Amino acid sequence: MKWGIDISEHNRPLNWPLLKKQGLSFVILRLGWGAGHLDSRFYEYANGVLAAGLDLGVYYYSYALTEDAARAEARFTAAVLKDCGISQDRLPLGCWLDMEDADGYKEKQGLTEGEEITALCRAYLSEMKKQGYACGLYSSYSWLTDIIRLPALPEGTPLWCAQWGSTCSQENARLWQFTNALPLDGQLVDGNIMW
Repeated sequence: MKWGIDISEHNRPLNWPLLKKQGLSFVILRLGWGAGHLDSRFYEYANGVLAAGLDLGVYYYSYALTEDAARAEARFTAAVLKDCGISQDRLPLGCWLDMEDADGYKEKQGLTEGEEITALCRAYLSEMKKQGYACGLYSSYSWLTDIIRLPALPEGTPLWCAQWGSTCSQENARLWQFTNALPLDGQLVDGNIMW
């Protein structure tokens, strides 16, 4: 079992070499969100993580409302990875589609049905595979059990489950985000465990 964090531009820079000495194994960075928005710290953080010898992963927060928009988000993700020379083999923690509705945008746009949300996930995941990157799905335990139709996803799609507490209830989850309040290097970050 390994522990790691996921961060974005909302987090202050961290001392990667020190955190590695303290036992941090991996970092999953937000690459971007929506229609081609690059996280302003992605390149900086990716370089720091790789230079420190930590395992790297990336995630993309989807605002897609159509399957075409989801495919465009995937193409943008792959283009950024290719631009900075990060091939699939340099991503031991993989690529992840972040499918949730943290700010209520999807609900405000009428996107609440499981079939529609599942179709968006499938479109992004399939396009990432076409682009040469295997991709998994990040979501909350409630979305993974009540909204997203897991059997309709591409076969073998890895899951990253967000569920605060002391156990992960999602069967076969590869990653578990157990908190959004892990104190680390003077700030609170998302804490994760990988089996």
